[in-house]
Amino acid sequence: MRAAHVPPAERVRDRLRSVLDPSDVAKLPDRYQRLGRVLILRLPEELRPAFAAIGAAWCAELGVAAVLRRAGSARGELRIPELELIAGDDARTEVVEHGIRYRFDAARVLFARGNKTERHRIGAAVRPGETVADLFAGIGYFALPAAVTGRADRVWAVEKNPESFRYLEENVRRNGVEDRVRCLRGDNREAELPTGACDRVVLGYLPSSVPWVGRAASLLRPSGGALHVHLVVGHREGAADAEGTVRDAVERAGATVVRATGRTVKSYGPGRDHVVVDVLARPGTGRRD
Repeated sequence: MRAAHVPPAERVRDRLRSVLDPSDVAKLPDRYQRLGRVLILRLPEELRPAFAAIGAAWCAELGVAAVLRRAGSARGELRIPELELIAGDDARTEVVEHGIRYRFDAARVLFARGNKTERHRIGAAVRPGETVADLFAGIGYFALPAAVTGRADRVWAVEKNPESFRYLEENVRRNGVEDRVRCLRGDNREAELPTGACDRVVLGYLPSSVPWVGRAASLLRPSGGALHVHLVVGHREGAADAEGTVRDAVERAGATVVRATGRTVKSYGPGRDHVVVDVLARPGTGRRD
């Protein structure tokens, strides 16, 4: 009879039973996040003396080159991940999603696996020939799907974080879309973007990209276009509350909302959800506060 599959976390526990006290073995996590050749774990601080042994055990079981311990949430305006290397010496990695290659340093650049479906959805929503602006491009999270999957004619990708921008340029080249993606480094409010020329604008900043709705609306064609506005809301309020918040921001920017639809992307911690609101809007035809 075929032996039952033993989960990686249990195999790691077995490796460490001779090294750790039983009480410490019980504190080892069941869950992990794998990003190519890099693994990310949540480990309690009291296990710090065993971090190296724990990291080595995971490397041996899953064949990864590096293990990172998540020490906290992403910090600051540039969303820098709170991670520390506990095994290996190089956290550079590559993740492939729907044929798109994302290269980055997992210790220094945020990459949310939970946004995989949303990245693909945006790529599928773009139509060949569109002009798209991504105001928070990162390493190409949405700009690359727009260009590769959606076959956009032009993608304007703006990123302020210098580390992310370096990988954005590299990923554009690695995916062979450098002729259609224009990378701009700096604050999107100051970037030279084509006012009134975009069919679609992505605002993928958390906890809220609502403050940039006015900037995004000014980029839409006079005939209108789509905005994809990301924000975090309470679980009880949900997508309906997010729709109202974004609708009001679009109207305060002087645009008319034709349609607004919110959808949950993923959980964003206890009691909170990451939501995206898709807005079809026409600029310059509504109220302006």
